[in-house]
Amino acid sequence: MIDCTSAVRRLWNFIELELPDNERHEMEEHLAFCRRCCGEVEFAEELRTFLKDSARPSLPPEAEARLTRFIDAIEEKP
Repeated sequence: MIDCTSAVRRLWNFIELELPDNERHEMEEHLAFCRRCCGEVEFAEELRTFLKDSARPSLPPEAEARLTRFIDAIEEKP
């Protein structure tokens, strides 16, 4: 079984579902008994959701639409 230090190092990869199956199983096993690390995972997931929800596109919608139309027009030309 892994310790808290190892679990914290794998935290973001665990949340992003980027761990190999064996490491994911080790994390799940650790989280089944470690309240501290469960709290870390919950916080990281909340932070990730907050950052995702508060992100703004870098271009105004009108400019993005014009740019998309321009790129589409270029791709259509032989």
